[in-house]
Amino acid sequence: MSLPMSELPNIENLYRLDGKVCVVTGASSGFGDRFARVMSAAGAKVVVAARRQERLEELVADLPDALAIQCDVSSDEQCKKLIDESISHYGRIDVLVNNAGTTDAVHPAEEANIDLFRKVVDVNLNSCFLLSALAAQDMLTRQEGSIINVASVHGLVASAPNLQPAYVASKAGLVNLTRELAVQWAKRGIRVNVLCPGYFETELTQVMFDDERSSSWIARNASMGRGGTPEELDGALLFLASSASSYVTGVPLPVDGGWIAR
Repeated sequence: MSLPMSELPNIENLYRLDGKVCVVTGASSGFGDRFARVMSAAGAKVVVAARRQERLEELVADLPDALAIQCDVSSDEQCKKLIDESISHYGRIDVLVNNAGTTDAVHPAEEANIDLFRKVVDVNLNSCFLLSALAAQDMLTRQEGSIINVASVHGLVASAPNLQPAYVASKAGLVNLTRELAVQWAKRGIRVNVLCPGYFETELTQVMFDDERSSSWIARNASMGRGGTPEELDGALLFLASSASSYVTGVPLPVDGGWIAR
């Protein structure tokens, strides 16, 4: 039986974020800068956070309703300050995007640097747990919210021969942390999902795209034969942030050009 037109979704508004308060970490460059701009274009009020304050100020100057907060996510105190100041300024948090991340230098696992390993896990995993828990305290009061963690295709598969054990471990942990938080909060109005991008040109990956051998490896392993372009994450981000994904939680969403399908 066909649906009457009055019951079909308004496609134009399906991915809108009008009036939503969205917090984006790691917003001084790369994915974070792009995410903030895309969410703002969709109607959101955006809080951008990163260590580099001058870059944040340049970003908010381009956005109609945005707040810049300097934050090193490896600091528990600064994470708490980020959430507190976001709520103080806008009254609530509707969407949290845990995007800040770092990586370890390429090295075999037997040449372990445990201090570096701990640092990477602290930024890529521990901070996401803390920020999610802090934001959830606000979201639970309204029984509504979306948390989007940003992992990697290497949260789902190994990175070898690109040897980054700390990065892979932290991103895999983030994928399963997403599932755990999603299940804990599913009946309390909070959705938690995780983006798993493949290889896109960012500050972290630029050296690989600039190297002929590395860029050939990326093209070989992505079924589409290339790395991603910035706008190819926009749809996935807005899907998870908006009501378009109202019945989606605990999902790792690869945007990887077919990397893990091989």
